[in-house]
Amino acid sequence: MRQIWRRGLFWQRGRHEDHVSAGEVAAAAAAAATPPPPSPDPAAAAFFDVDNTMMRGASIYYFARGLAARRLFTLRDLATFAWGQAAFRLRGTENSEHIGSAKEAALAFVAGQHVAGIVKLSEEIYDEVMADRIWHGTRTLALGHLDAGQQVWLVTATPVEVARTIAHRLGLTGALGTVAETRDGVYTGRLVGNLLHGPAKAEAVRALAQREGLDLARCAAYSDSVNDLPLLTAVGHPHAVNPDAELREHARENGWPIHDFRTGRKVTMVALPAAAGAGALAGGVAAGIALRRHYRTG
Repeated sequence: MRQIWRRGLFWQRGRHEDHVSAGEVAAAAAAAATPPPPSPDPAAAAFFDVDNTMMRGASIYYFARGLAARRLFTLRDLATFAWGQAAFRLRGTENSEHIGSAKEAALAFVAGQHVAGIVKLSEEIYDEVMADRIWHGTRTLALGHLDAGQQVWLVTATPVEVARTIAHRLGLTGALGTVAETRDGVYTGRLVGNLLHGPAKAEAVRALAQREGLDLARCAAYSDSVNDLPLLTAVGHPHAVNPDAELREHARENGWPIHDFRTGRKVTMVALPAAAGAGALAGGVAAGIALRRHYRTG
């Protein structure tokens, strides 16, 4: 178990304060989609990762592709974004060079855009391309927690505005996501804190728990990736959903519940990107070809 933890947790100890800062910023920005009714179980909650856990594929990529289809940035921007996301997931590291590249990719398509416009577009793009990619089994798990009177939060590196849209559409409590800096209602192209990834997710959940009066020992967390071990081990009831090989092994060794909603062709299409991030790059190439054909015929 110790070997898996060290192999899967690729983070540098020297960047601990960045994780804490990112988590605190995400928790401070988190707001319930709708005021929750009086809860019969106010000290318990469930936290769900998004990409390949709640949704097939990467939500941030689908959003970027939706913006590219609206010609809000170029095919080269889309390819650069897809490559940055794939490289970040392939390396699994968080040194200054790699995290800087991931930040640039994540912010390239919102810098200079109005917040209200991005929120509206996130709603449109969710309805167009994300809704059909929700894992119904995972959503059922989330609704089970809601039915038990518990809060249910998404926890994702996706920009918080997109994460909130997904949470709202699914009827969940709210979302913790990466927070981009704004000035006068316009994105500056900088982050507040850091990407909400890896250990930062655990820090965000701890900060939210303190604010909401949650007992993390009674809370649950769901993820597909070994990179989310900090999140999963921060709660009393961790679950593996559509897990990568290392997380599946870790879950089996520790007796964690494993939920796999992939079957047949979907396993091939989803499991490999979950483990390596190659799906984002392949999707970027495919989208670029399709859009180039559209421009030529138009």
